[in-house]
Amino acid sequence: MDDALKKAREILAEVTPLKADCGRVCGARCCRSLEGEETGMLLFPGEEEAYLENPEWKVRETEAGLLAVCPGTCERTGRPLACRIFPLLPVIREGTVRVAADQRARAVCPLLRQGLRGLDPAFTEAVREAGRILAEDPEQREFLEMLTEEQDELKALREKLGGSRGPASGS
Repeated sequence: MDDALKKAREILAEVTPLKADCGRVCGARCCRSLEGEETGMLLFPGEEEAYLENPEWKVRETEAGLLAVCPGTCERTGRPLACRIFPLLPVIREGTVRVAADQRARAVCPLLRQGLRGLDPAFTEAVREAGRILAEDPEQREFLEMLTEEQDELKALREKLGGSRGPASGS
């Protein structure tokens, strides 16, 4: 695992979206696959080494990249970076790292109903700082740029289909 990824994971090892356990708000919906589905979180480049030999986690190859399939419960320090930043995402806009609501999280996370205002500001800043660190590494920056493009496509599709922008849309 490269230094940028290690630092980003460390920054987000303790800070959470709320000062309390946000999983109590929704019954930990982000940690559960729907019945008949095997969902997970996209791994950042180089992060797979932490999960390939761990029997609790499955790593699947998808079109988007490697996916870590969640065992259902885990210690925060063992979670993939995508779990640690959920429901946010560092995106690159005009060469600058910004924090946005993850378009994929909108259907799962009730915290996004209030937009970024509903989250602990320390968490939002930690996601931003982790994004800045990742953006300094060429491979991680390329991955963030790919995620940003995907977010733009999802947002455009949502708007085309008549989904509301609302405060949670972020950018």
